[in-house]
Amino acid sequence: MSCENVAVVGLQWGDEGKGKVVDALSRVCKYVVRFCGGANAGHTVVVGGERYALHLIPCGVLREGVTNVVGNGVAFDPTVAIEEIAGLRDRGVSIGPDNLLISAAAHVVMPWHRREDSLSEARLAGGKIGTTARGIGPCYADKARRSTAVRAADLLDATGLREKVRRIAEAKNTAFAALYEADPMDADAIADEFADYGRQIAPMVANTGAILRRAVAGEDRILFEGGQGSMLDVDHGTYPFVTSSAVTACGVPTGAGVPPSAVGQVVGLVKAYSTRVGAGPFPTEQDNEIGDRIRDRGREYGTTTGRPRRCGWLDAAALKYAADLCGAAEVALALLDVLSGFDEVKICTGYRAGGDPIEDYDAARLADVACDYETMEGWAEEITDARSFGDLPAAAQAYVGRIEQLIGRPVGLISVGPDREATIVHHTRVRGLS
Repeated sequence: MSCENVAVVGLQWGDEGKGKVVDALSRVCKYVVRFCGGANAGHTVVVGGERYALHLIPCGVLREGVTNVVGNGVAFDPTVAIEEIAGLRDRGVSIGPDNLLISAAAHVVMPWHRREDSLSEARLAGGKIGTTARGIGPCYADKARRSTAVRAADLLDATGLREKVRRIAEAKNTAFAALYEADPMDADAIADEFADYGRQIAPMVANTGAILRRAVAGEDRILFEGGQGSMLDVDHGTYPFVTSSAVTACGVPTGAGVPPSAVGQVVGLVKAYSTRVGAGPFPTEQDNEIGDRIRDRGREYGTTTGRPRRCGWLDAAALKYAADLCGAAEVALALLDVLSGFDEVKICTGYRAGGDPIEDYDAARLADVACDYETMEGWAEEITDARSFGDLPAAAQAYVGRIEQLIGRPVGLISVGPDREATIVHHTRVRGLS
């Protein structure tokens, strides 16, 4: 049962190419489930030369016969979701209750969340966390606070919603005026807007946890689609420069409403190099022409924000930590084609602090570490047309093999370009792909 399910999670600081891998795996799954994060995620899929950027809607929506689920662990922004659904429909993608379900228990990103996000970041000035200002953190904070939370089910009751919005908006207006001297929000206008959203999404709102547990019992295959990356996990990442939810495989059961035994095989996503957006430690960062070259070749700009990403060499020490934490059975290696043309490529194999090696990975100690690098031969050939491992240059094959050795997992899939077809099936253990 559980071994047939698949969880796809990022092992770096997000932006690892999860969209393409989820799309590839979704062809052998019945359900695709988002279990964490919100509209701060950006998953890109290229089908037939057309690029689709998805933020809240699971990537399985581009496959016929797949039921897509926005789980209870997602910070659901109906403004973004409805716009995204309309855009997909305009491009000929069919979306409705038959292939998209939204958990009634998913917490809703409200206008005060986005406002608080922006006001808080502005006040922090040089100490910014580097959020996307999409209101995700404040939404999860209200989820924990409970009395100021709104869930998807609340949007379906216009009368109850108005009472709740008035009460919460009064408290938020008082707080924002005191902390930021902000103008008050119009509670009735917000209630009208979100009641209308409720009418639009009502056919898709469901008890998704019960549906997924029945799928587990009936052995319908589920793919759990992660957001962000393990190094941004609220508990296990480079705190406080992290996201606000549990984005490792550990977050799947609570974020989807399934038992831990249902997680199945974990596929860890990793770029052939490292990137990160916003503030926080980044040991292998190359703030130089190497980093610029990686950014230009990899088009390393945020799908959601458009912000340029910080770029650097692959960090195998961080990858090993994240793979161990997530229980990854294999990894999918993305964007290997970006490294074509480098005379040499480097991999960080460990860290030192004060000249002494650091034995155990500790996200709290990354600010002042020095990296131990291993240098490997690069390759000049462009590899976008490669469709088998044997098509890759010897140096690229050696690079993949070394990654497998350093993190102790097989590389199951290798992406060599943005198109759906530009994927090499290598040492995967996912049934149906080989």
